[in-house]
Amino acid sequence: MQIEEMTEEVFAGHLNTKFYIQLDDRRVELELTRVAGDKSSLEKIEGMERFSIYFQGPGDLYLPQSIYPMQHEALGEFDIFIVPISIRNNRYEYEAVFSKVTKEGMSAQG
Repeated sequence: MQIEEMTEEVFAGHLNTKFYIQLDDRRVELELTRVAGDKSSLEKIEGMERFSIYFQGPGDLYLPQSIYPMQHEALGEFDIFIVPISIRNNRYEYEAVFSKVTKEGMSAQG
């Protein structure tokens, strides 16, 4: 999956599904638990899309913030930067933040 295909709607369509990261001898399972658009009171920038996606991972393995190659049955393979943000129900929670120019924003620039 390319960055242009990574949208809030695409990820929302795969809520509660499994994503995988291969670490040496272990395949780590992360579940997509939440997709949240930017609801801040800051003025929206036309032509930009901003949203976050949240994963829950195993409680016995801490993944430090980094770029990881991720796999998903329907979305394929892609690299993603995730940051650990909390522990819930004895599982680590991770966030990936997206802030990118949309196709409409690119057209307005050209």
